[in-house]
Amino acid sequence: MEDTAPAEVTQGLEREGAGRRPVVEIRNLSLTFSTRDGPVHALKDIDLEIEAGDFVSLIGPSGCGKTTLLRTIADLEQPTGGSILVNGVSPQEARLARAYGYIFQAAALYPWRTIERNVTLPLEIMGLPAAERAERARRYLDLVNLAGFERKYPWQLSGGMQQRASIARALSFDPALLLMDEPFGALDEIVRDHLNEQLLGLWNKTEKTVVFVTHSIPEAVFLSSRIVVMSPRPGRIIDVISCDFPRDRTLDIRETPAFLEIAHRVREGLRAGHSYDD
Repeated sequence: MEDTAPAEVTQGLEREGAGRRPVVEIRNLSLTFSTRDGPVHALKDIDLEIEAGDFVSLIGPSGCGKTTLLRTIADLEQPTGGSILVNGVSPQEARLARAYGYIFQAAALYPWRTIERNVTLPLEIMGLPAAERAERARRYLDLVNLAGFERKYPWQLSGGMQQRASIARALSFDPALLLMDEPFGALDEIVRDHLNEQLLGLWNKTEKTVVFVTHSIPEAVFLSSRIVVMSPRPGRIIDVISCDFPRDRTLDIRETPAFLEIAHRVREGLRAGHSYDD
């Protein structure tokens, strides 16, 4: 039997646009993994609010807990201390209400399904009629500039195109929140720049709230409305930096003094947080 969310939970999620409550509220959150070699302290004392329409990037050294924090928002990991709310409800309730779309580091497309049928997979699970599934696939593939590729298979597309298809899949059920775990990290710089521009345009069009994990300082500064700088494990927030650039910015902004100043502050925060030797 399919999980469903209580009506009051869904209604609470739909009220997100009212702006009375942040989309994500994290208070004093900690997470410790139990392993055979002893406890691993992944996150400690995390306090963070993410407002509707924000594009928030999480950046920090490898192993600092960026992905763990993202997975905690998504109810894929359970905190061992503190609290977290997604649109005013628990992460589990938000997951059951399909309040977010999750984009992984790899595109995670099924090779035996066409691009259209990969995009419509969540809609099939939800039981939507075939005609509506096809219309949504068309709409969101067009939004990510993949119109005409509906009948192709993932192995017939480039890596960047596959990631755009995975974004279309995450958008297909129209979640208010997108959680993106370093989706462009394996791509070359030219493709990555192009997808950064496309993602920025997509954010501008849809006005989704985005939480984005990256290791790239230029990517974080270019995409974000705010950057959360994290320390090595156990991951703590050591700085939150606002990026007040126009929403329709282009890659040329990376040469401006304002961009370079923010990039310098991020770099200094990472150095202050210290060591890449763990």
